[in-house]
Amino acid sequence: MPHVYRSANIRAAMEIFLSSTAAVTIAEIGDKTQLLSLFLASRFKQRYAIIAGILVATLLNHAASAWLGVWLLDLLPPNMAPWIISGSFLLIALWLLIPDKQDDGPSRIDRYGPFVATTVLFFLAEIGDKTQIATVVLAAKYNDTFWVIMGTTLGMMLANVPVVFAGRWIMDRLPLNYARWGAFALFLAMAIITMAAAMSG
Repeated sequence: MPHVYRSANIRAAMEIFLSSTAAVTIAEIGDKTQLLSLFLASRFKQRYAIIAGILVATLLNHAASAWLGVWLLDLLPPNMAPWIISGSFLLIALWLLIPDKQDDGPSRIDRYGPFVATTVLFFLAEIGDKTQIATVVLAAKYNDTFWVIMGTTLGMMLANVPVVFAGRWIMDRLPLNYARWGAFALFLAMAIITMAAAMSG
């Protein structure tokens, strides 16, 4: 019995991790933070410092977001939570169809170097962003902070690291409209699945 219970826990953790990774990786394509990665890569030559800044900013931002999601879940009536989460997924799906724009203006933070500039700018850009809201909703859906943070952080890195190294070449060839519709379909499916589970429960 302990072995079966442990296996079930591992499967549940992997489901949360992979769902969070896929959701944020797809949602991040064409997002303003990905455009920020492209902007930073064009401004600084130290690629690994930029990547480290993205990682630190994402961990800090998504940790706060996941904690907020679990905290909100505790406040919601149990019978209302799945419907609110489903509606949130639907709103994110619709929001993803709106393309983001990059602010190309110079930043005073640049003088502190690529790591500090990236950490601060990326953290600020992620506040209120689609992927931050998605992290809040995912944490509320799964009532799990660790695996959601790990998954959404990996998703951000998978979407942004290639842009840092080969940004302009990738962005010129990436079908952003298809990516947006793919992300829309993914979050719409999550909304439907969450609603169906609520109705069957």
